[in-house]
Amino acid sequence: MPALLTLDSLSAATPDGQPLFDNLTLSVGAERIGLVGRNGSGKSTLLRIIGGAAEPRAGTVLRAGSFGMLAQEWPEHLSIAEALGIREAMDAMARIIAGEGQEQDFADADWDLEARVEAALVESGLPGLALDRLMGSLSGGERTRVGIARLRLEAPDLLLLDEPTNNLDEQGRAAIAALVRDWRGGVMVASHDRALLEAMERIIELTPIGVRIVGGGWSAFAEARDAERARAAQELDRSDAALRDARRAMQRQREAKDKRDKAGRAFAARRSEPKILLDAQAERAENSGARGQRIAERAVGDATTRLEDARARVEVLTPFTISLPPTGMPPGAELLSLDAVTVAAGTRVLGPWTFQLRGAERVAISGPNGAGKTSLLRVAMGMTAPLSGSVRRAEGRLAMLDQHVTLLDPEASVLANVRRLNPHLDEQAAYAACARFAFRNRDARQPAGTLSGGERLRAGLACVLGGERMPWLLLLDEPTNHLGIEAIEELERALAGFDGALLVVSHDPTFLQAIGVTREVRLWP
Repeated sequence: MPALLTLDSLSAATPDGQPLFDNLTLSVGAERIGLVGRNGSGKSTLLRIIGGAAEPRAGTVLRAGSFGMLAQEWPEHLSIAEALGIREAMDAMARIIAGEGQEQDFADADWDLEARVEAALVESGLPGLALDRLMGSLSGGERTRVGIARLRLEAPDLLLLDEPTNNLDEQGRAAIAALVRDWRGGVMVASHDRALLEAMERIIELTPIGVRIVGGGWSAFAEARDAERARAAQELDRSDAALRDARRAMQRQREAKDKRDKAGRAFAARRSEPKILLDAQAERAENSGARGQRIAERAVGDATTRLEDARARVEVLTPFTISLPPTGMPPGAELLSLDAVTVAAGTRVLGPWTFQLRGAERVAISGPNGAGKTSLLRVAMGMTAPLSGSVRRAEGRLAMLDQHVTLLDPEASVLANVRRLNPHLDEQAAYAACARFAFRNRDARQPAGTLSGGERLRAGLACVLGGERMPWLLLLDEPTNHLGIEAIEELERALAGFDGALLVVSHDPTFLQAIGVTREVRLWP
């Protein structure tokens, strides 16, 4: 099968010259390829280079087919027809039907267009959508599905998808999965959606230490990645042991030299040998001792270098760790109770909602976009007053993080944010709270506005979990939307070991399963 795309020794860098990835050589046919890597690793840049919207730092890109990028941001004044790229064709058909068609209208006439548009909208989950409706009237998920419909109409040879399931509900995710599954050409998708990545035939990981390509879907990639991490950890252990051995050998060498020097001084003090002989023996001993010391020092230096290299590799391959302290929550404590609660959402009324959360439960709030999931969390926290009904909560024992971690002041440092939200902490205690979430020393003084998605989440957790009174119930609103896969996995490990309760809005079923969700509260618009 001929290649649709060939990349030869491709390298990329940030606008200020920081390297992203290097020496990527790849041939892409009618297959499904996933792109993974930490935030800022260059996934979006690679897709833009492939699509012709950016230039590589080095290497070549050969394109042998048509390419289509899924659009997810749209001007609100566009009509659906304009967003689909069919307005002129539809206008021509309308003139023909009205008996006002010109010669060019008949030359360009696409008599199957209406049927193809209808089919594309149905396949994208937007049956019956009016073509004169404005994009600004659609939800984020609906706008993404319009982009899917446009791709189905244009039918490019290679699809380029950049985090296509972000902010989508179950129906939107299903539409993306169907698009990838049914596409007859090639697909390259940058994503942290592990369910979507499971359908890939190859996965490419971009890292600071190189590009890795693994055949198969997410499970195969994760197995290979974990095996490499284990090898790196073993090499770190071996390097650490080798350095200890080298230091012990150097110490033995030093002690032996000291012992010989002492014996030599005692022998010379007896003056039983000519001075010239004693001087020659002393010189030989000094040279021999110095040579042995140099060899021992060189061995220690080499072992230190190997240890530093091994530690650097582990730090690249192994993500940060999050440490959640115990909450001290009493068993069976009533944390939240909603009784026939309704809230206003523009001209609509959402609800009524009734449910209770007790003890260390893990509850997911689900439902399509617009059903009021975020509104429910806000009313639970007391950030929004209900129109009707009643809310009881364990006051002072609830904490909430939204997907953008808006509680952070972007101009202030991580440390300053922790102290602002926990004014009882002195500087030393605030530093300790930052350190529990991998912000140590100078890292704690980074401005929050410069942090990546994963770093913002850690900073938010440090703020809400760094005080003297740990929250018993943690409310999370789409916490994985702006995280790389490794950050998601570390968050999963931390929350799985959290002894408090969780109330989570997330469309990521893998995440919900990993953190031990046992109950679902489903909302409807």
